[in-house]
Amino acid sequence: MNRRTNIWNAVDWVTVLIFLALAVFGWLNIYGAGYSFEQTSMFSFTNRAGKQFIWLLTAIVLGLVILLIDEKTYDLFGYWFYGAMILLLILTPFLAHDIKGSLSWITLGPISIQPAEFAKCFTAIAVAKYMGRYEYHYRDWHDLIIPGVMVILPMLIIMIWQQETGSALVFCAFLLTFYRQGMSGLVLLAGVLAAIIFVVVIRFGLIPAFIILIVIFGIVLWRIWNHPRVHKYILIGMLVLYLGFSYACTYAFQHVLQAHQRTRIEVLLGMKDDPTGAGYNVNQSIIAIGSGRFFGKGYLKGTQTKLKFVPEQDTDFIFCTVGEEWGFIGSCAVLILYLIFILRLIRIAERQRDTFSQVYAYSVAGIFLVHLTINVGMVLGLLPVIGIPLPMFSYGGSSLWGFTLLLFILLRLDAARMNKLL
Repeated sequence: MNRRTNIWNAVDWVTVLIFLALAVFGWLNIYGAGYSFEQTSMFSFTNRAGKQFIWLLTAIVLGLVILLIDEKTYDLFGYWFYGAMILLLILTPFLAHDIKGSLSWITLGPISIQPAEFAKCFTAIAVAKYMGRYEYHYRDWHDLIIPGVMVILPMLIIMIWQQETGSALVFCAFLLTFYRQGMSGLVLLAGVLAAIIFVVVIRFGLIPAFIILIVIFGIVLWRIWNHPRVHKYILIGMLVLYLGFSYACTYAFQHVLQAHQRTRIEVLLGMKDDPTGAGYNVNQSIIAIGSGRFFGKGYLKGTQTKLKFVPEQDTDFIFCTVGEEWGFIGSCAVLILYLIFILRLIRIAERQRDTFSQVYAYSVAGIFLVHLTINVGMVLGLLPVIGIPLPMFSYGGSSLWGFTLLLFILLRLDAARMNKLL
Protein backbone atom coordinates (compact mmCIF):
# COMPACT_ATOMS: atom_id res chain seq x y z
CA MET A 1 0.00 0.00 0.00
CA ASN A 2 1.35 3.43 -0.96
CA ARG A 3 0.87 5.44 2.21
CA ARG A 4 1.32 8.86 0.61
CA THR A 5 -1.13 8.36 -2.25
CA ASN A 6 -3.77 6.24 -0.52
CA ILE A 7 -4.03 7.80 2.94
CA TRP A 8 -7.01 9.93 1.88
CA ASN A 9 -8.84 6.86 0.61
CA ALA A 10 -8.29 5.12 3.95
CA VAL A 11 -9.76 7.91 6.11
CA ASP A 12 -13.14 7.12 7.68
CA TRP A 13 -15.01 9.91 5.93
CA VAL A 14 -18.37 8.86 7.39
CA THR A 15 -17.10 9.72 10.86
CA VAL A 16 -15.73 13.01 9.52
CA LEU A 17 -19.15 13.85 8.05
CA ILE A 18 -20.87 13.11 11.37
CA PHE A 19 -18.33 15.34 13.13
CA LEU A 20 -19.03 18.16 10.65
CA ALA A 21 -22.80 17.67 10.91
CA LEU A 22 -22.68 18.01 14.70
CA ALA A 23 -20.33 21.01 14.53
CA VAL A 24 -22.43 22.85 11.91
CA PHE A 25 -25.71 22.14 13.72
CA GLY A 26 -24.06 23.28 16.94
CA TRP A 27 -23.00 26.52 15.23
CA LEU A 28 -26.59 27.11 14.04
CA ASN A 29 -27.87 26.59 17.57
CA ILE A 30 -25.23 28.93 19.02
CA TYR A 31 -26.66 31.60 16.71
CA GLY A 32 -30.18 30.64 17.83
CA ALA A 33 -29.21 30.80 21.51
CA GLY A 34 -28.07 34.40 21.19
CA TYR A 35 -30.63 35.50 18.62
CA SER A 36 -32.69 38.65 19.01
CA PHE A 37 -34.60 40.83 16.57
CA GLU A 38 -31.61 43.18 16.43
CA GLN A 39 -29.20 40.27 15.90
CA THR A 40 -26.49 40.74 13.29
CA SER A 41 -25.52 38.10 10.73
CA MET A 42 -24.34 34.74 11.99
CA PHE A 43 -21.05 35.47 10.21
CA SER A 44 -20.46 38.71 12.11
CA PHE A 45 -17.60 38.78 14.63
CA THR A 46 -19.74 40.90 16.94
CA ASN A 47 -21.65 37.82 18.10
CA ARG A 48 -20.58 34.40 19.26
CA ALA A 49 -21.93 32.60 16.21
CA GLY A 50 -19.56 34.57 13.98
CA LYS A 51 -16.63 33.74 16.24
CA GLN A 52 -17.64 30.08 16.35
CA PHE A 53 -17.72 30.01 12.55
CA ILE A 54 -14.05 31.03 12.53
CA TRP A 55 -13.26 28.35 15.12
CA LEU A 56 -15.09 25.83 12.94
CA LEU A 57 -13.10 26.76 9.84
CA THR A 58 -9.81 26.61 11.75
CA ALA A 59 -10.84 23.24 13.23
CA ILE A 60 -11.35 21.86 9.72
CA VAL A 61 -7.91 23.12 8.71
CA LEU A 62 -6.43 21.63 11.89
CA GLY A 63 -8.05 18.29 11.12
CA LEU A 64 -6.64 18.24 7.59
CA VAL A 65 -3.15 19.11 8.89
CA ILE A 66 -3.34 16.27 11.41
CA LEU A 67 -4.19 13.83 8.62
CA LEU A 68 -0.99 14.87 6.84
CA ILE A 69 1.25 14.15 9.85
CA ASP A 70 2.90 10.73 9.98
CA GLU A 71 1.05 8.49 12.44
CA LYS A 72 4.31 7.43 14.12
CA THR A 73 4.77 10.98 15.42
CA TYR A 74 2.28 10.47 18.24
CA ASP A 75 3.88 7.27 19.49
CA LEU A 76 7.40 8.66 19.12
CA PHE A 77 6.78 11.95 20.95
CA GLY A 78 3.91 10.84 23.22
CA TYR A 79 5.79 11.37 26.49
CA TRP A 80 7.15 14.74 25.32
CA PHE A 81 3.64 15.95 24.50
CA TYR A 82 2.46 14.77 27.91
CA GLY A 83 5.32 16.42 29.80
CA ALA A 84 4.83 19.74 28.01
CA MET A 85 1.12 19.57 28.73
CA ILE A 86 1.69 18.95 32.47
CA LEU A 87 4.06 21.92 32.59
CA LEU A 88 1.49 24.13 30.86
CA LEU A 89 -1.24 23.01 33.29
CA ILE A 90 0.99 23.94 36.23
CA LEU A 91 1.80 27.36 34.74
CA THR A 92 -1.78 28.16 33.74
CA PRO A 93 -2.96 29.59 37.13
CA PHE A 94 -0.04 32.04 37.04
CA LEU A 95 -1.07 33.24 33.58
CA ALA A 96 -4.85 32.98 33.86
CA HIS A 97 -7.49 35.43 35.04
CA ASP A 98 -10.04 34.38 37.65
CA ILE A 99 -13.26 33.46 35.82
CA LYS A 100 -16.02 32.42 38.22
CA GLY A 101 -13.46 31.01 40.64
CA SER A 102 -11.60 29.05 37.95
CA LEU A 103 -7.98 29.71 36.94
CA SER A 104 -7.99 27.69 33.74
CA TRP A 105 -8.14 30.25 30.90
CA ILE A 106 -5.10 31.90 29.29
CA THR A 107 -5.77 35.09 27.34
CA LEU A 108 -3.82 35.50 24.11
CA GLY A 109 -4.80 38.82 22.61
CA PRO A 110 -8.43 38.66 21.44
CA ILE A 111 -8.85 34.95 22.23
CA SER A 112 -8.79 32.79 25.35
CA ILE A 113 -7.44 29.23 25.50
CA GLN A 114 -8.22 26.55 28.08
CA PRO A 115 -5.26 24.12 28.22
CA ALA A 116 -7.34 21.55 30.11
CA GLU A 117 -9.28 20.87 26.90
CA PHE A 118 -6.08 19.66 25.22
CA ALA A 119 -4.83 17.75 28.26
CA LYS A 120 -7.28 14.91 27.59
CA CYS A 121 -5.79 14.28 24.15
CA PHE A 122 -2.15 14.28 25.25
CA THR A 123 -2.94 12.13 28.29
CA ALA A 124 -4.64 9.61 25.98
CA ILE A 125 -1.53 9.55 23.75
CA ALA A 126 0.82 9.02 26.73
CA VAL A 127 -1.34 6.25 28.21
CA ALA A 128 -1.57 4.57 24.80
CA LYS A 129 2.21 4.79 24.37
CA TYR A 130 2.86 3.17 27.75
CA MET A 131 0.26 0.41 27.38
CA GLY A 132 1.23 -0.14 23.75
CA ARG A 133 4.83 -1.14 24.53
CA TYR A 134 5.81 -4.58 23.29
CA GLU A 135 6.82 -5.69 26.79
CA TYR A 136 3.64 -4.41 28.46
CA HIS A 137 1.03 -7.02 29.35
CA TYR A 138 -1.85 -6.49 31.72
CA ARG A 139 -1.94 -9.26 34.34
CA ASP A 140 -3.27 -7.67 37.53
CA TRP A 141 -3.98 -4.29 39.08
CA HIS A 142 -0.28 -3.54 39.60
CA ASP A 143 0.08 -3.07 35.85
CA LEU A 144 -2.34 -0.14 35.95
CA ILE A 145 -0.42 1.89 38.54
CA ILE A 146 1.67 3.91 36.06
CA PRO A 147 -1.17 4.48 33.53
CA GLY A 148 -3.39 5.42 36.47
CA VAL A 149 -0.86 7.98 37.71
CA MET A 150 -0.66 9.41 34.18
CA VAL A 151 -4.40 10.03 34.31
CA ILE A 152 -4.66 11.17 37.93
CA LEU A 153 -1.82 13.73 37.73
CA PRO A 154 -3.44 16.13 35.22
CA MET A 155 -6.82 15.42 36.80
CA LEU A 156 -5.60 16.64 40.22
CA ILE A 157 -3.80 19.65 38.75
CA ILE A 158 -6.96 20.75 36.95
CA MET A 159 -9.25 20.08 39.90
CA ILE A 160 -7.12 21.47 42.76
CA TRP A 161 -4.66 23.87 41.13
CA GLN A 162 -7.01 25.36 38.53
CA GLN A 163 -10.29 24.91 40.46
CA GLU A 164 -11.95 23.36 37.39
CA THR A 165 -13.99 20.37 38.59
CA GLY A 166 -15.88 19.61 35.37
CA SER A 167 -12.82 19.24 33.13
CA ALA A 168 -11.13 17.10 35.77
CA LEU A 169 -14.00 14.62 36.11
CA VAL A 170 -13.85 13.85 32.37
CA PHE A 171 -10.61 11.96 33.05
CA CYS A 172 -12.73 9.23 34.67
CA ALA A 173 -13.37 8.18 31.06
CA PHE A 174 -10.04 6.37 31.12
CA LEU A 175 -11.59 3.76 33.43
CA LEU A 176 -13.46 2.49 30.37
CA THR A 177 -10.16 2.19 28.51
CA PHE A 178 -8.57 0.24 31.37
CA TYR A 179 -11.63 -2.01 31.54
CA ARG A 180 -11.34 -2.79 27.83
CA GLN A 181 -7.66 -3.64 28.27
CA GLY A 182 -8.37 -6.19 30.99
CA MET A 183 -9.18 -4.39 34.22
CA SER A 184 -11.73 -6.28 36.29
CA GLY A 185 -15.31 -5.14 36.03
CA LEU A 186 -15.38 -5.24 39.83
CA VAL A 187 -13.42 -1.97 39.79
CA LEU A 188 -16.23 -0.27 37.86
CA LEU A 189 -18.76 -1.90 40.18
CA ALA A 190 -16.80 -0.62 43.18
CA GLY A 191 -16.91 2.88 41.68
CA VAL A 192 -20.67 2.70 41.18
CA LEU A 193 -21.11 1.47 44.77
CA ALA A 194 -18.92 4.34 45.99
CA ALA A 195 -21.13 6.84 44.14
CA ILE A 196 -24.26 5.26 45.67
CA ILE A 197 -22.76 5.41 49.16
CA PHE A 198 -21.81 9.06 48.65
CA VAL A 199 -25.41 9.90 47.73
CA VAL A 200 -26.83 7.91 50.66
CA VAL A 201 -24.40 9.50 53.14
CA ILE A 202 -25.12 13.03 51.97
CA ARG A 203 -28.87 12.54 51.65
CA PHE A 204 -29.67 10.30 54.62
CA GLY A 205 -26.59 10.24 56.88
CA LEU A 206 -23.92 7.79 58.02
CA ILE A 207 -26.12 5.26 59.84
CA PRO A 208 -28.26 4.32 56.77
CA ALA A 209 -25.08 4.05 54.70
CA PHE A 210 -23.47 1.74 57.27
CA ILE A 211 -26.59 -0.44 57.37
CA ILE A 212 -26.70 -0.73 53.55
CA LEU A 213 -23.01 -1.66 53.37
CA ILE A 214 -23.24 -4.27 56.12
CA VAL A 215 -26.33 -5.85 54.53
CA ILE A 216 -24.76 -5.94 51.03
CA PHE A 217 -21.45 -7.37 52.14
CA GLY A 218 -23.18 -9.71 54.60
CA ILE A 219 -25.25 -11.24 51.81
CA VAL A 220 -22.21 -11.55 49.53
CA LEU A 221 -20.08 -13.18 52.24
CA TRP A 222 -22.89 -15.57 53.16
CA ARG A 223 -23.27 -16.63 49.54
CA ILE A 224 -19.56 -17.21 48.84
CA TRP A 225 -18.12 -18.11 52.28
CA ASN A 226 -17.48 -21.73 51.33
CA HIS A 227 -16.25 -20.98 47.82
CA PRO A 228 -12.58 -22.01 47.65
CA ARG A 229 -11.52 -19.50 44.98
CA VAL A 230 -12.94 -16.35 46.57
CA HIS A 231 -10.74 -14.27 48.84
CA LYS A 232 -13.18 -13.72 51.70
CA TYR A 233 -10.85 -11.58 53.75
CA ILE A 234 -10.36 -9.20 50.85
CA LEU A 235 -14.13 -8.65 50.88
CA ILE A 236 -14.04 -8.01 54.61
CA GLY A 237 -11.23 -5.52 54.03
CA MET A 238 -13.32 -3.82 51.34
CA LEU A 239 -16.21 -3.52 53.80
CA VAL A 240 -13.93 -1.76 56.29
CA LEU A 241 -12.62 0.45 53.48
CA TYR A 242 -16.14 1.45 52.43
CA LEU A 243 -17.10 2.21 56.02
CA GLY A 244 -14.12 4.56 56.20
CA PHE A 245 -15.09 5.99 52.81
CA SER A 246 -18.56 6.76 54.14
CA TYR A 247 -17.11 8.86 56.93
CA ALA A 248 -14.72 10.53 54.46
CA CYS A 249 -17.71 11.50 52.29
CA THR A 250 -19.22 13.43 55.17
CA TYR A 251 -15.95 15.20 55.91
CA ALA A 252 -15.31 16.02 52.24
CA PHE A 253 -18.83 17.33 51.72
CA GLN A 254 -18.64 19.61 54.75
CA HIS A 255 -15.01 20.74 54.63
CA VAL A 256 -13.55 20.14 51.14
CA LEU A 257 -16.28 21.07 48.66
CA GLN A 258 -16.92 24.74 48.12
CA ALA A 259 -20.21 26.29 49.19
CA HIS A 260 -21.65 26.52 45.66
CA GLN A 261 -20.72 22.88 45.00
CA ARG A 262 -22.47 21.73 48.18
CA THR A 263 -25.54 23.73 47.26
CA ARG A 264 -25.72 22.22 43.76
CA ILE A 265 -25.57 18.70 45.21
CA GLU A 266 -28.19 19.51 47.85
CA VAL A 267 -30.53 20.91 45.19
CA LEU A 268 -30.02 17.85 42.97
CA LEU A 269 -30.74 15.46 45.86
CA GLY A 270 -33.85 17.38 46.91
CA MET A 271 -32.33 18.53 50.21
CA LYS A 272 -32.75 22.18 49.35
CA ASP A 273 -35.11 24.15 47.13
CA ASP A 274 -33.26 27.06 45.53
CA PRO A 275 -35.11 28.00 42.32
CA THR A 276 -33.53 31.47 42.15
CA GLY A 277 -30.03 30.41 43.16
CA ALA A 278 -28.14 27.18 42.54
CA GLY A 279 -31.19 25.52 40.98
CA TYR A 280 -32.02 28.40 38.65
CA ASN A 281 -30.06 27.22 35.61
CA VAL A 282 -31.47 23.69 35.72
CA ASN A 283 -35.05 24.83 36.38
CA GLN A 284 -34.96 27.25 33.46
CA SER A 285 -33.32 24.63 31.26
CA ILE A 286 -36.06 22.10 32.02
CA ILE A 287 -38.72 24.75 31.35
CA ALA A 288 -37.09 25.62 28.02
CA ILE A 289 -36.85 21.97 26.92
CA GLY A 290 -40.39 21.21 28.06
CA SER A 291 -41.79 24.26 26.27
CA GLY A 292 -40.50 22.85 22.97
CA ARG A 293 -42.89 19.90 23.30
CA PHE A 294 -42.86 17.38 20.45
CA PHE A 295 -41.95 19.39 17.35
CA GLY A 296 -40.38 22.51 18.90
CA LYS A 297 -41.19 26.17 18.47
CA GLY A 298 -39.12 26.52 15.33
CA TYR A 299 -35.62 27.77 14.62
CA LEU A 300 -34.97 31.23 16.11
CA LYS A 301 -38.43 31.21 17.73
CA GLY A 302 -37.56 30.08 21.23
CA THR A 303 -39.04 32.50 23.75
CA GLN A 304 -36.90 31.26 26.64
CA THR A 305 -33.92 31.82 24.37
CA LYS A 306 -34.88 35.32 23.25
CA LEU A 307 -35.60 36.47 26.80
CA LYS A 308 -32.27 35.06 28.10
CA PHE A 309 -33.84 33.02 30.88
CA VAL A 310 -31.20 30.29 30.71
CA PRO A 311 -27.64 31.43 31.57
CA GLU A 312 -24.77 29.94 29.55
CA GLN A 313 -27.29 28.87 26.92
CA ASP A 314 -24.75 28.80 24.09
CA THR A 315 -22.09 26.93 26.08
CA ASP A 316 -22.86 24.39 28.81
CA PHE A 317 -26.66 24.58 28.34
CA ILE A 318 -26.76 24.57 24.54
CA PHE A 319 -28.87 21.39 24.54
CA CYS A 320 -31.85 23.25 26.01
CA THR A 321 -31.86 25.44 22.88
CA VAL A 322 -32.21 22.25 20.82
CA GLY A 323 -35.07 21.09 23.02
CA GLU A 324 -36.95 24.38 22.84
CA GLU A 325 -36.57 25.16 19.14
CA TRP A 326 -36.43 21.63 17.68
CA GLY A 327 -38.56 19.79 20.23
CA PHE A 328 -38.50 16.16 21.29
CA ILE A 329 -37.94 15.05 17.68
CA GLY A 330 -34.92 17.30 17.22
CA SER A 331 -33.44 16.36 20.60
CA CYS A 332 -33.78 12.65 19.83
CA ALA A 333 -32.22 13.18 16.40
CA VAL A 334 -29.21 14.88 17.95
CA LEU A 335 -28.80 12.15 20.57
CA ILE A 336 -29.13 9.42 17.93
CA LEU A 337 -26.45 11.15 15.84
CA TYR A 338 -24.18 11.22 18.88
CA LEU A 339 -24.94 7.54 19.49
CA ILE A 340 -23.98 6.65 15.92
CA PHE A 341 -20.82 8.73 16.28
CA ILE A 342 -19.71 6.99 19.48
CA LEU A 343 -20.57 3.54 18.10
CA ARG A 344 -18.39 4.31 15.08
CA LEU A 345 -15.55 5.28 17.42
CA ILE A 346 -15.92 1.94 19.20
CA ARG A 347 -15.94 0.17 15.84
CA ILE A 348 -12.76 2.01 14.87
CA ALA A 349 -11.19 0.97 18.17
CA GLU A 350 -12.07 -2.68 17.63
CA ARG A 351 -10.47 -2.87 14.20
CA GLN A 352 -7.08 -1.45 15.23
CA ARG A 353 -4.13 -3.79 14.70
CA ASP A 354 -1.84 -2.50 17.44
CA THR A 355 -2.35 -1.81 21.13
CA PHE A 356 -1.26 1.84 20.94
CA SER A 357 -3.99 2.72 18.45
CA GLN A 358 -6.63 0.64 20.23
CA VAL A 359 -5.93 2.15 23.67
CA TYR A 360 -6.01 5.64 22.19
CA ALA A 361 -9.23 4.88 20.29
CA TYR A 362 -11.04 3.62 23.38
CA SER A 363 -9.82 6.67 25.31
CA VAL A 364 -11.32 8.94 22.66
CA ALA A 365 -14.63 7.05 22.67
CA GLY A 366 -14.75 7.19 26.47
CA ILE A 367 -14.04 10.93 26.59
CA PHE A 368 -16.78 11.73 24.07
CA LEU A 369 -19.22 9.45 25.93
CA VAL A 370 -18.51 11.03 29.34
CA HIS A 371 -18.82 14.56 27.93
CA LEU A 372 -22.16 13.72 26.32
CA THR A 373 -23.55 11.93 29.39
CA ILE A 374 -22.59 14.59 31.91
CA ASN A 375 -23.64 17.56 29.79
CA VAL A 376 -27.05 16.21 28.81
CA GLY A 377 -27.54 14.80 32.32
CA MET A 378 -26.98 18.17 33.99
CA VAL A 379 -29.16 20.02 31.46
CA LEU A 380 -32.00 17.60 32.24
CA GLY A 381 -31.42 17.94 35.99
CA LEU A 382 -30.23 14.35 36.40
CA LEU A 383 -26.66 15.26 37.36
CA PRO A 384 -25.08 18.18 39.26
CA VAL A 385 -24.13 21.23 37.22
CA ILE A 386 -20.36 21.02 36.83
CA GLY A 387 -19.89 22.86 33.56
CA ILE A 388 -18.48 20.85 30.67
CA PRO A 389 -19.20 21.45 26.97
CA LEU A 390 -21.35 19.33 24.69
CA PRO A 391 -18.88 17.97 22.08
CA MET A 392 -18.82 20.01 18.83
CA PHE A 393 -22.00 21.81 19.93
CA SER A 394 -21.08 24.24 22.70
CA TYR A 395 -19.52 27.59 21.94
CA GLY A 396 -15.76 27.72 22.45
CA GLY A 397 -12.63 27.40 20.38
CA SER A 398 -10.66 25.44 22.97
CA SER A 399 -13.28 22.71 23.27
CA LEU A 400 -13.79 22.47 19.50
CA TRP A 401 -10.06 22.30 18.85
CA GLY A 402 -9.63 19.79 21.67
CA PHE A 403 -12.29 17.48 20.21
CA THR A 404 -10.81 17.96 16.74
CA LEU A 405 -7.37 16.90 17.98
CA LEU A 406 -8.82 13.85 19.70
CA LEU A 407 -10.81 12.70 16.69
CA PHE A 408 -8.48 13.42 13.80
CA ILE A 409 -5.44 11.87 15.47
CA LEU A 410 -7.58 8.76 15.83
CA LEU A 411 -8.65 8.96 12.18
CA ARG A 412 -4.99 9.29 11.14
CA LEU A 413 -4.03 6.22 13.16
CA ASP A 414 -7.00 4.32 11.77
CA ALA A 415 -6.15 5.27 8.17
CA ALA A 416 -2.71 3.73 8.61
CA ARG A 417 -3.85 0.54 10.30
CA MET A 418 -3.38 -1.65 7.21
CA ASN A 419 0.29 -0.70 7.15
CA LYS A 420 0.72 -2.65 10.38
CA LEU A 421 0.56 -5.84 8.32
CA LEU A 422 3.65 -4.91 6.25
